[in-house]
Amino acid sequence: MRKKPEILAPAGDMERLHMAVLYGADAVYLAGTDFGMRAFAGNFTPEELRQAVRFAHDHGARTYCTINTMPRNDEVSRLPEHLELLNDAGVDALIVADLGAFTLAGKYAPNCRRHVSTQASVCNYETARAWYDLGASRVVLARELSLEEIRTIREKIPAELELETFVHGAMCVSYSGRCLLSNYMTGRDASRGACAQPCRYQYALMEEKRPGEYFPIEEDAQGTYILNSRDMCMIDHLEDLCDAGISSLKIEGRAKSAYYAAIVTGAYRHCLDDAAAGKPLDPVWRDEVEHVSHRPYATGFYYGHPGQYYANSRYIREWQVVALVTECDQEGNAVLSLRNKFRTGDTVELVGPHLRPFSMTVPDMTDGEGQPLEEPRTPQMTFRMKLPRQVPPFTLVRHAVELSAK
Repeated sequence: MRKKPEILAPAGDMERLHMAVLYGADAVYLAGTDFGMRAFAGNFTPEELRQAVRFAHDHGARTYCTINTMPRNDEVSRLPEHLELLNDAGVDALIVADLGAFTLAGKYAPNCRRHVSTQASVCNYETARAWYDLGASRVVLARELSLEEIRTIREKIPAELELETFVHGAMCVSYSGRCLLSNYMTGRDASRGACAQPCRYQYALMEEKRPGEYFPIEEDAQGTYILNSRDMCMIDHLEDLCDAGISSLKIEGRAKSAYYAAIVTGAYRHCLDDAAAGKPLDPVWRDEVEHVSHRPYATGFYYGHPGQYYANSRYIREWQVVALVTECDQEGNAVLSLRNKFRTGDTVELVGPHLRPFSMTVPDMTDGEGQPLEEPRTPQMTFRMKLPRQVPPFTLVRHAVELSAK
């Protein structure tokens, strides 16, 4: 009997962790302020790490901490202390790429399982076995593998060794993120979590003897983006992922918003539960991945080469969060916190933890003193609004707004 894989969601900071857990993640992955591959995510101080682990465990979720950079000499000397902190905080597993860091993790964080990062580019069963022999409990496979290659790896490795794969989010034009372009052009090292994404830039051709004369590499009148990759989305293929023996379905996006963490996690939660129960995907939940900022979707390398997306590097942004529900009684009397402007008479949608999305027309609102309020304007301000029914805290109110770049 096949085992239902976990949903592993990104947690760039405490707000995003709360959203991912409440919207259905089985586990979250995060980083401390050092040794993580997302330098521009909020990340977690030592005390925040402890709070994050407590919150996740209190809600039945696991926490995995990334140590997936390749430490230099001056950094590796600080690693034992950091590992001891993670061990004492109760982190469930460490995601490690460097062999030295992997070995130190076994010594200084004995209570944490060791997962081998996708940065290690595991793409065959012999490498997976080697990591298992060294003490790994899971390998995060290279993103360039096909589903057939993953099935072969699963068949030829110990049953106890878990496989994790990325199923949703941004893809890198380089091989599992091993790219020098950002470092060369901007001084920001992709392999140390600071990628400037120059692969998304628009390029032109310049001939050596004609300096300053630029020739467009045209796909259309707007130019071309010769290195630009699509976003991955495997929500329509969860049956295939389950049949391949994958243990963990990983959502990319520690640098993305709390709204993204909530909506994408919730969508995969509902669709995976349906797939595991032998039910067809509910189109309402499938459609949720279209409600977040994203590039055109593809299925990664699972069914063959995805190809690049040459037209532009713009994100599709068609929805904006306008408020967050903080309290709501049985009659639907809700207290909300403002995120973006909206007004009485607007049509909005609500979606929350285990709450099927529904739309409503915004009624009259009141401010904190009970005075009529037609359009809340102050960011984070608290106000009240009557909802058609009770909804859980952390329900999001969103408004259809075309924010895609032109």
